[in-house]
Amino acid sequence: MPNVKLKSVSRSQGNNEALKTGRVSVPGFDLQFEEVPVLIDAFRRMVRGLEFDVCELALTTYICARAHGKRFTALPIFLVRAFHHGAILINSDAGIHHPKDLEGRRVGVNRGYTVTTGLWARSILQNQYGVDLSKITWVLSGDEHVAEYRPPANVVPIEVGQKMSDLLTSGDLCAAIGIESDAPNVRPLIPNADEVAYGQLAANGHYPINHLIVVRDEVLEQKPEVARALFDAFAQSKRQYLAKLQSDSIDKPTAVDAMHKRVSQITGNDPLPYGIEPNRRMVQEVIDSALVQGIITERVSVDSLFCPSLQGLTA
Repeated sequence: MPNVKLKSVSRSQGNNEALKTGRVSVPGFDLQFEEVPVLIDAFRRMVRGLEFDVCELALTTYICARAHGKRFTALPIFLVRAFHHGAILINSDAGIHHPKDLEGRRVGVNRGYTVTTGLWARSILQNQYGVDLSKITWVLSGDEHVAEYRPPANVVPIEVGQKMSDLLTSGDLCAAIGIESDAPNVRPLIPNADEVAYGQLAANGHYPINHLIVVRDEVLEQKPEVARALFDAFAQSKRQYLAKLQSDSIDKPTAVDAMHKRVSQITGNDPLPYGIEPNRRMVQEVIDSALVQGIITERVSVDSLFCPSLQGLTA
């Protein structure tokens, strides 16, 4: 019997390399990967058109999409994690000396309000620095993947033709999240952000999740065994990556590889744990932050976000 073909998308990265190159296979299934140069375009296509059977997706986008009835379900395969203390840039002439100085001001957010980096950065501002997020006007440079989503009243779009980096440089925005700038009057809000982030990891386990894997509900209904098959294959691919990471045998190590190694040194654990239980706390924090920030309006449980057949599995 021929394998079931699954239209798939996932950005090439160390922990899924073996799966994408075919060194690891999914028994009974053939993952036909489409290369999407800008991964967020794949997110939008999945949310708005269900174009893929298996798709890497941003966690906050997924939670928002589920709240609006989108027909796909997550597997607890957390492909991408990152630290976001350094994602907040400020205009050094704007009189911002402490994160709370952002209150009453206009702060840019690259792309949409529901972007996961934006959620995590706002969560850091609120939970670690006591910032009242409701006292900030959030200015967006794009729209949302979930077209039905309506943001809070203190979220506004950028004017047509304007660039967020220019607005930050000019001082029209005192700060911005998730953009790049080499302007001389732009600097990170949090000095030594990487070390602060690693300190938070060591002190309280703060280790944000950015991306996971989702599968179309129709596929899960027709072939329920696909969930476990995918989980096992992604886990096997990750183990091959971690073996190379730990033995320093990666040909061209990246900053992401270095981050994974530092996380493992700090925690003594797998820097990319899959499964609900080892990630429950961080997923719960995303849910709590999404509720506080107006990304969702009703609380959901961690377990309800994931395929029931994978409850209890870890890798």
